[in-house]
Amino acid sequence: MELTAVLTPAEEGGYVALNPETGTTTQGETVEEAIANLQEAATLYLSEFPIPAPGP
Repeated sequence: MELTAVLTPAEEGGYVALNPETGTTTQGETVEEAIANLQEAATLYLSEFPIPAPGP
């Protein structure tokens, strides 16, 4: 499954990362850290609230 990551610079430094498909948001000091944190947050979200597979 491919999900979207939207990164924006944070005012206090680092980056804020958002996944619009799940609504999860996180942050990191670097782009790499923000993406890794977002992957973890989205994975945890999807383990509780799976996205249904598309129908035929």
